[in-house]
Amino acid sequence: MTIKKSQKRMQRTRSDAPFAYSGLERIFHERGRLAVCSCLINHPDGLSFTELQEACGLTDGNLSRHLSALADVAIVAVSKETGLGRPTTMCRITKSGKTRFLAYIDELEAVVRVVHERSGAAQRHAERRAVPRLVTT
Repeated sequence: MTIKKSQKRMQRTRSDAPFAYSGLERIFHERGRLAVCSCLINHPDGLSFTELQEACGLTDGNLSRHLSALADVAIVAVSKETGLGRPTTMCRITKSGKTRFLAYIDELEAVVRVVHERSGAAQRHAERRAVPRLVTT
């Protein structure tokens, strides 16, 4: 590939690629991580590992892997809290994680709106073509 082609691709704007949806961050675009972030947004004080696991329907290993991926990019914070008895692993969404996740949800809503608008317009157009028209002279 020549440098010119590469530069053209980099110079594309959103209007050139209306279905690129650059706001859809890959870190959230997975069912388990979507569940974890949705749950933690609704529990700003955080949840224990066990509570989060039950709420999201994930196995220990699966939840652990998702939390690790989200913690690596500072979306969630995982900490051990001690008190009476055994230490508890607490999971919280970070301030920047909340901001990023809500931006992701906004972009996802935009995708849904565009799909509904365009599919509705296409359907209405097809319905109009299917209706026999009277010819007048």
